[in-house]
Amino acid sequence: MKTNLITTLLLAATTSLLIAHSGVELGPNKGRILEFSKNETMHGEVTVSGDKFQIALLDKDMKPVALADQTLTAVTGDRDNPTKLEVAKGPKGFLIPVIKPGEWLILQYKDSPKAKPITARLEYNTATCEACSKAEWLCECKPEK
Repeated sequence: MKTNLITTLLLAATTSLLIAHSGVELGPNKGRILEFSKNETMHGEVTVSGDKFQIALLDKDMKPVALADQTLTAVTGDRDNPTKLEVAKGPKGFLIPVIKPGEWLILQYKDSPKAKPITARLEYNTATCEACSKAEWLCECKPEK
């Protein structure tokens, strides 16, 4: 009896996690926020303009940070055969070619040449969320409780 109850509860919890939206944190430009530090002092805000991802750097107060010695590398594709993407510096941050919908964008940010890299991941899911009508990668829905 106890085993059946525990199994049922685990199954229900797992199913609700699969169905529920997790929502994402959006920045001042309505872009997706990625964490570029261990202590939430540096963020990247990902937006799309034309055929490029623009990744603006933001401080802990979500204020813009000027590019200086920071670096960013980007890969996508299959884990066994990743594709390295060209990263350029633009006036508002880093520029990366947009990837195919459904693929993962893996970023490694370094605050300085000698700093340890911080890895951030983004699934570029362009399907439309039924609840908020935004692309899933920018879904504003709050997690269900």
